[in-house]
Amino acid sequence: MLLTAFYIAVAAEAMTAALAAGRRNMDWFGVCLIACVTALGGGTMRDILLDHYPLVWVQNPYLLLLVCGSALATIPLARLVERLRWPFLLLDALGLVVFTVIGCNIGIEAGVHPIIVIVAGMVTGTAGGILRDVLCNDVPLIFQGELYATVSMVAGIIYYLGLIGGMPVDLMALVAIAAGFTLRVLALAFKWEMPKFVYDREMRK
Repeated sequence: MLLTAFYIAVAAEAMTAALAAGRRNMDWFGVCLIACVTALGGGTMRDILLDHYPLVWVQNPYLLLLVCGSALATIPLARLVERLRWPFLLLDALGLVVFTVIGCNIGIEAGVHPIIVIVAGMVTGTAGGILRDVLCNDVPLIFQGELYATVSMVAGIIYYLGLIGGMPVDLMALVAIAAGFTLRVLALAFKWEMPKFVYDREMRK
């Protein structure tokens, strides 16, 4: 189940990244590059930080084909994909929590501190989107009040606490994914946001 959800999430992330590249009038190489960075960048950064080799896409090169194929398929279907905003938001929410759980598993396998396990999950779930926004010259979405990194952290904590409590891995993966997915969808539906720090020197004068 987790592996299937991972492939679906990777393809969805690649397609949304392709749209972001298209809005910046990038060529097809740029579309594929942005898609790879978005869909695989979080796992790559996690593996580098944890000294976990080979990298996920080096070990499984077919992931590059999946990502690039999904991105290129988006080009002729861009208008249709653009209309499917909510389905892709739901797939993105699923991808966030699935990537988080997978990242936590890698952290656990690496034997790192519990805090780093949660961080590994968050990096896996969010770093690709940050890199995409930076390369597209945008302020990263998760820095604009979106409950995104918070959702990843909550899902990771639920998952890890369940495991150390002796719960079955598959059950806790399902619980963490369901909890994180629900929280993300509620945040989107009701526009829940993190408090923002607004500092304007002109206002102080």
